[in-house]
Amino acid sequence: MELRETERIDDLHIKDYRIIQNSDGFCFGMDAVLLSDFTRVKEAESLLDLGTGTGIIPILLEAKTAGRHFYGLEIQEDFVDMASRSVTMNGQEEKISIIHGDIKEAAQLFPLSSFDVITSNPPYMNSGKGLTNPSSIKAIARHEVLCSLDDVIYNASRLLNVGGRFYMVHRPQRLMEILETLKKHGLEPKQLRMVHSYVEKEASMVLIEAIRGGKPLLKVHPPLIIYSEKNQYSPEIYQIYGKEFVADGW
Repeated sequence: MELRETERIDDLHIKDYRIIQNSDGFCFGMDAVLLSDFTRVKEAESLLDLGTGTGIIPILLEAKTAGRHFYGLEIQEDFVDMASRSVTMNGQEEKISIIHGDIKEAAQLFPLSSFDVITSNPPYMNSGKGLTNPSSIKAIARHEVLCSLDDVIYNASRLLNVGGRFYMVHRPQRLMEILETLKKHGLEPKQLRMVHSYVEKEASMVLIEAIRGGKPLLKVHPPLIIYSEKNQYSPEIYQIYGKEFVADGW
């Protein structure tokens, strides 16, 4: 597989799959891996990942589930190119499609109510907060420059089947806004799990499942702790990542 300047290939330690990343760009992090573990894809279901970046979530979920087809929507052409080459490198072309497009136009790019599962690891920061270069790859990935939280949830609600599931990872500081926006667009929050670096630290991430047209009943899972002690991952993180994966320094 031909690599561009500053690109590298990383081993995902599952089915011998690998992924292309750009050392100078935005590489996937733990939030994407935890989201893929939290997401449930049943046999023959179709999935769309909004803002797929390097394609990590479709690649991991194709490896771990019996879903029928996985789509990744991404607006940045460099990411589309990298993700597409990773899919080809892994021989996943028949199961994964990487689409170049805007989340704000997702409901025009795909048939309405056509997906069983939608995932998103969207930008966490409100536009303008700590933003230095709004055109940079990292800024677009981290800040709401090209799409807002409302854009993501609105388009997810239009593209999900009735009873379809939406999974997202975000920051706990915006939890009330997230829950209000989900309900506004007909997505009922059903499962929630906080992620903490250490057991005594405040939560740094929140994992959420919402169902289109679901009945009000929210299950709050026990918190996920990343480190059991300094520089030592918790047993659950070892289980999610795999010991070999963690040993490589991820």
